[in-house]
Order: sequence, then structure tokens, then C-alpha cells
Amino acid sequence: MADKLAAVTASQSDVEALTVRRGAERILRLLTGAGFDAYIVGGAVRDILMGRTPHDYDIVTSARPDDVIQVMQTNGFKAGDPVGKSFGVVIAVVPEGAYEIATYRSERYGADSHRPEEVTYADTLEEDVQRRDFTVNGMAMDIHGDIIDLVGGQTDLKKRRLRTIGKAENRFQEDALRMFRACRFIGKLDFLPDGKLLDGMAPNFHRVSGLSLERVRAELDGLLLTPAVAKGLDVLVQSRLAECTCKITDNGKVTEIPILPELYHLVNLPQEKAFHAFDGWYHTLAVVVATPADLTLRWAALLHDVAKGMPGIRAIRNNRLTDYGHDTEGATMTTELLTRLRYPAAFVKRVAWLVQSHMRFHYFVNNQEANAHKWMRKEVQSGLFRTSDELAEAVKQLAAVCAADVVGCGRPNSVTDGTWAMGDCLAAIADELPIHTRDLHYDSDFPRRFGADTGDMLRYLLERVRSGSIPNEPKALLEAAEHRRQRLARLEAVDAEGRPERE
Repeated sequence: MADKLAAVTASQSDVEALTVRRGAERILRLLTGAGFDAYIVGGAVRDILMGRTPHDYDIVTSARPDDVIQVMQTNGFKAGDPVGKSFGVVIAVVPEGAYEIATYRSERYGADSHRPEEVTYADTLEEDVQRRDFTVNGMAMDIHGDIIDLVGGQTDLKKRRLRTIGKAENRFQEDALRMFRACRFIGKLDFLPDGKLLDGMAPNFHRVSGLSLERVRAELDGLLLTPAVAKGLDVLVQSRLAECTCKITDNGKVTEIPILPELYHLVNLPQEKAFHAFDGWYHTLAVVVATPADLTLRWAALLHDVAKGMPGIRAIRNNRLTDYGHDTEGATMTTELLTRLRYPAAFVKRVAWLVQSHMRFHYFVNNQEANAHKWMRKEVQSGLFRTSDELAEAVKQLAAVCAADVVGCGRPNSVTDGTWAMGDCLAAIADELPIHTRDLHYDSDFPRRFGADTGDMLRYLLERVRSGSIPNEPKALLEAAEHRRQRLARLEAVDAEGRPERE
């Protein structure tokens, strides 16, 4: 059934992609029919050549914005310039959807590290292509499907190489965000960076401080979800780009924000060979790769060992390298790091909890005598989780990170069966441990039986179930509630008469 559903979903996606392409081709026909040059350009062309299905298309043309609007409206289609004609971009709406149509242009960058200071119209495709970032994004395709490659993009595709259009140092000087985009594209395409691309980064690190935190964080998140995430992260960290600062602006006040300086110390960090085949950084990369492409999991994997090697953590005991306490210190560092990058508080807490808990999880996997119920009761009482479902979700995420941690150690014959089994066990326990009174499995008739005392009674039962004295089952809850009601009635009688009630 699941396979059939996946096939249907894939088929629907293919149909939608084909529809989008037909809309782009419709626009090319209209513009070329009116005597203008018009091409599909950028990522869509790259994806087509790589055998991938594009889901959006960028269109460039020799027509000026007013000409584009006139052509579209003459043929009965809406066209306007919500992006702004000053940037040479018109939004056209055809039956297949809305498309951005950009006039050939060149750009001049100034003090800003991302936005062009001046945009001027160009007369040729070649001029337009030269302003773009990477060769694989600089190819065009005409209405007939012919490829116009003026920058060597096809060669770089074959070599699986990411290379800038023109001198890398110049491209990054124009727009510092391109350095982060390079890391993301390396991860997305599973390419290797051209040597000159890497050489062009460091001279422009000073430009990163002009980038907004919002844009940098978007690139980081995009990178973490890419298929070849390890390659992109390795460039980000080993180039020292991660140690740069960007900015936030609050009420006109600019504050510099360090990006990810906490990671570089892991590079070449020795680890105990009995447990790890890799140094601290390559172990981290291996764990990230082995983790599902989920932002919470990938951030937890990236930061799970961030405190290893830190003063007060790294030591030698019994002739072995140790990092006792790196989980706790790592959670503190994670909280500070993600808060600094302005992630939502709930997201920060969850990632920090995963970092904090990963060594305890490994301990429980390897020690059958450990009391899993006691651990989960502690988490229930911690105040970190609002519902049992939330805790169950968290321990399943923890199992995923810890399974990746086992794989990332690089030791032969590593198995994760016990890790996943422990995750299922803890999730089952969490499901039965109520965090809120709404997690109690009481009968629907319970509120009628206890009336105005229902809330107080449920809070009493919540503590009883949490302590393990009664199971979270309707019959047990009702019996405990009735027993308490009777006991309270006897106590009230004692208070009223000043002597014990006769049975």
C-alpha cells in the first residue's frame, strides 16, 4: 500500500513539474514570437542536465519590463512588477502559474555584502550570465531545448565541480552570501569545490559581517538538509567561514553575531581509538550523514560532541582519552549557540535535550539493569515536556541521533538494533506516563461521577501514576479516585464531629 501511495505521489509531482515547465515554454513562445530573446536559465537548466525534475523556472529576456508587460497583456495574460521594475523583474501569470521574467541586466555592488547597489539593463545573454554565481547555474536553454553554455557549466557538471563564473574572489566580494551558497550547493549537488573557489573565500571573510543573520541561517538550514551534507559542512568549517560574524539589526542598533566558531576545535581532535576510528570533526560529519534529513536531528547530530576537547572536559584517565561531562557542557553550549542564532525557544530546548541525553541513552542501551521507568518518570517531572506524546517523540528522535552516533564511530561490526529497541521501549513507557491530566486514560464518565471535584481528583491521580503506584488505566484510575473520595469523606466526618467516624 505504501509503495502504491508513493508511486501516486511521485506521479502527481511529475505532472505538476511538467505543468510548470509548459508554462515557462508558453512564455518563451510569446516573447520570442514578439521578436525578443528569451531563455530558461539557472537551476532549472542544471537540474535538467543532471536528470532531475525542476519544479520552478527562471526566465531571462532581452525585452525590457514594459515590453514584457505589453506582450503578456496583449496575449490576454496578467503581468505586473511587484518585484520592481528597478530590478528588471516582472511577474507574469499564465494558466500554469506565476513566473518571474527578468530582463538581461548587470549589477554593481557597493558596501552592502548582499544587495546590488546599482542594477542596469544589459543587451546580451552573455552580459547577464556574467553576473551570476556558479557555472552550473549560469547555463541557459532556448525554446527548442538547446543549451547555451557560455561559462563552461556542462564541463563542471561532468567533473562534479563547483566553480564560480569568473574570478572567485570577485564573485564573493560582490556578494558574501555566495560563500554560504557554495557550501549549500556542494551539499545539494554532491560536488567538490574548485580550488580557486576555496582560495577566493578567505580574502572576503570581512564582507560576511554585513550579512543579516536571517540570510545566513537560512543557508545553514538549507545546507543541513542536503544529501551530501558532510561535504558542505566540511568546507564551511575548514575554510574558517563558520568563524565569521554576521549581523542583526534591532531598532536601528546593529549587533555582530558569531556564526559557528564552536566547531573548528573538533578538526583533528584526537579520540580514543578503542571507540572511535575518526577524529572529532570527521566523527561529527559521519553522525550528521547517518541522521535523517530533519533539522532538529541534524542540528543535534552536529552539536552532540561540541564540548569534546574543551578545557575541564578533555582528560586522560587510565591511559585513555576521556571527555566526561561533554554531554552536559555540550547542552549548555548548544543552548547558547542556537539562542544566539535566534532559533525558536522550543527548538533550542529540544536540540539541547538531545545533546544532553545522548550519553545517558547509550548507557541504558548497554546496561540492562538500568531503570528505564525511573528515567522517564524523571523526564516527566522535569517540566520540559507538555504531553506524553511530546516526550515519546523526543525519545524516538534521541534514538535516531544515537543510532547515527554508533554508525559514526566507524568501528567494524557496529550494530544499532539495541539502540532502536531502546528507543521503542522508552517511547512506550513515555506513552503510559502522563505529563498533563489530559494524558490520563480515565473513563468518559469520570467527570460526571466527580463533578466539581474532577480537576482536583485528576491532579491527585496524575501524581499517583507518575510515581508508579497505580497504572494509567481506566479501572485503576476510577478505583483510586473512589478510594480517595471515601477517605476524604471520613476525614471530613472526623473534623465535623471531633471524633472518629463509626464504620
